[in-house]
Amino acid sequence: MAKIKELLTQKYDFTSSRTVEVNRQKAAWPKDDAEADLLWKDRIEGELLQETLNKHASDTPVKVLTRRYDQVLRYLHEQTKEDIIKGFLTTLAQTYDPHSEYMSKSELDNFQINMRLSLVGIGAVLHSEDGYAKIAELVPGGPAAKDGRLKVGDKVSGVAQGDKDFVDSVDMKLDKVVEMIRGKKDTVVRLQVIPASATDPSVRKIIEIKRDEIKLKEQEAKAEIIERPGPDGNPIRLGWIILPSFYADMEHSGAAGAKSTTKDVLALINRLKQEHVQGIVMDLRKNGGGSLEEAVNLTGLFIKRGPVVQAKDSNGNIHVSKDRDPSIAWDGPLIVCCNRLSASASEIFAAAMQDYNRAVIVGDQSTFGKGTVQTMLEIGRIMPFLGSGGNEAGALKLTIQKFYRIAGGSTQHKGVESDVRLPSLFDRAEIGESALKGPLPYDTVPPVDFDKWERPLFKNDLKQRSAARVSADPEFGYITADLEEVKKHLAENKVSLNIQGRRAELDEDKAKREKRTAAREKIKQPDAKTYVVTLDNVAKPDLQQVKFDKTDKKVADGAAPATPTDEDAAPDDEEASNKSERVDPIKTETLNILNDLIDLSRNPKTATASTGK
Repeated sequence: MAKIKELLTQKYDFTSSRTVEVNRQKAAWPKDDAEADLLWKDRIEGELLQETLNKHASDTPVKVLTRRYDQVLRYLHEQTKEDIIKGFLTTLAQTYDPHSEYMSKSELDNFQINMRLSLVGIGAVLHSEDGYAKIAELVPGGPAAKDGRLKVGDKVSGVAQGDKDFVDSVDMKLDKVVEMIRGKKDTVVRLQVIPASATDPSVRKIIEIKRDEIKLKEQEAKAEIIERPGPDGNPIRLGWIILPSFYADMEHSGAAGAKSTTKDVLALINRLKQEHVQGIVMDLRKNGGGSLEEAVNLTGLFIKRGPVVQAKDSNGNIHVSKDRDPSIAWDGPLIVCCNRLSASASEIFAAAMQDYNRAVIVGDQSTFGKGTVQTMLEIGRIMPFLGSGGNEAGALKLTIQKFYRIAGGSTQHKGVESDVRLPSLFDRAEIGESALKGPLPYDTVPPVDFDKWERPLFKNDLKQRSAARVSADPEFGYITADLEEVKKHLAENKVSLNIQGRRAELDEDKAKREKRTAAREKIKQPDAKTYVVTLDNVAKPDLQQVKFDKTDKKVADGAAPATPTDEDAAPDDEEASNKSERVDPIKTETLNILNDLIDLSRNPKTATASTGK
C-alpha cells in the first residue's frame, strides 16, 4: 500500500504504447521485486487512465484510487483470527472439490436467510464506506421504512441493544455491524447515526427501531401473463414463471407457513390456469440452485409420478429420489429456459423435464454442469467443545454425493444441453463447472425405469422455425457480434495505456450503441400486454399491467418482476444500461418457440416428417 501511495504521486501522460495484462492467473510469477514493482506501476497507471476516462466521476482519479486502496488497507486491518481460520479451512475444503467450503457463523446465517427468504431485523441494506456502515437501501414495508427516520445515506456510528450502552461501530467489519442490528423479533435496537443531510460531521441522532420479520420478496418466484397474437392472429395468453432459486425453509420443513419453492410455483400456476394461459415457460436463467428436495417436488408438478434424480455417495450406493404424487398441476405445453448460470437444482429439474420428454429446453448450449450435492454440517454439533450453541463455530458445506439423470448420465461438466439453442453472451467456455479448479469428473450410472411423456414435442420443427427467426433478428446479430468481441478481448488479455487509443475505442463503442438505438426505434414492437403475478396479488381479482415510459423502463404501481436478460451480462456488454424486457431477445424468441409448440400440438399435420421427440 505504501508503494501504491508513492505511485499515485507520480505523473502519467498516458502517451505510451504499453499495455497492461487484464487477467494474470496464467501468467508467470515476477522474477524479482523490480519486475513486481513494474507490474504494480502498470496496474496503477491503467486504473488512473480508467478513472480519467470516466465521465461520471465526481472526484479526481488520484482521490478515487486513494480511497479505493485505503479501503483495501482498512479491510486488511479488520481481519480477525476467525477470518484467518475461515480462509484456511475454506482453502483446505476446496482441495477436494470447488463446492466444499467452511462457512463462518455470519455466512451460515446469511445462507439460511437466502434459503427461507426471510430474516429478523430492521429492513436496511448496508454497505461499508470510509469505516462506517452506510444505509444503501431501505426494504419497502420493513420496520425502518415504516418508522421513516432512518434515511438512505445515513452512516451508523454505534449500535445498542435495548437500553444497554452503545457499541462503537466505526471501523468495525460490516458483517459484525449487521449481526448487532439483527436480532430476535419484537426486540429493540438503537442506532447512533450521522444523518446524510448533516453539514456538520459531528452531528449524531439516536433512532430506536423494533425488529420484525422481513420477507425477501424480490427473490421469490413470480410470474407474468403475456397476451400476444397467436399463430392464427388471434390473441393468445402465455405464462412466464421466473424462479431465481430453489429456496426452502429447511428448519421448519413441512410446517404450514414454511417457505417452499414448489408451493409458491403451484400458486402461480393455478392463477395462470385461471387466466387461461395456453403454455408456460419456466425461466431458470441465472438460477444457481438450492434445495434438492424442492427440485424433486417441483418436477412433480409436471409429471404423474416416477423417479426424478439419482444420487451416488462415496461408497457407491445409489439412491433414487421420486415424485410419488400422481396429480399434475400443469399438463399443457411447457418450455424450460436456461443459460450457463443455471446450476445444480436447476439442472436436476431441466434434466428430468428433458428425460421425461415433458418440456423443450431452450437457451445456451448447456447449463453450468454442477452435478454434485452438498450438505451443511454444523461444527458445534459434531465438536461441541468448539461451540455450545447458536452456530458460533460455523458450518462445513461438504460435497457428499454426485447426482445423475434418471437416464443414467451425469450433469457434471456436461450440464443439460438445450433442445433449441439461442445466441447468448453467457454461452462461453470460461463459464461453467469445467472452468473451476479441481471439479469432480464426469461419469454415469445405470438408468432407471420411467414412463416418458406420450405427446410429441416437435423439436426438429421448433429448431428450424427458431433458426429462421434468429438469423433475421438484428438483436441476435448484436449478441453474436458482441460475443465475438468478448472472445477477442479475452484472447488478447490486455488493455492499452494510451489515452488517445482508448478514447478512440470508447468513441467507436458509443457510435455502435447509438446506431443500435436508432435501429431499434425503427422496429415496430409486437402488440402485446404483460400482467404481473406475484405471491402478493396471486389471489386478487385484478392483475397489474406493466406499462413502459419513453425509455422503455417499466413503470407500474408496485414491484414488477425483474426478468433476467442477456443485457445483465457483463462489463463486456455495452447494452447493460438498457435492461428492459423489450430488448430481451432470449425471452421474445422463447415465447415465439412456445407459440410454435402450441400451434404444432394443435395441428401436428403442419409438422415436418421428422418431428423429433
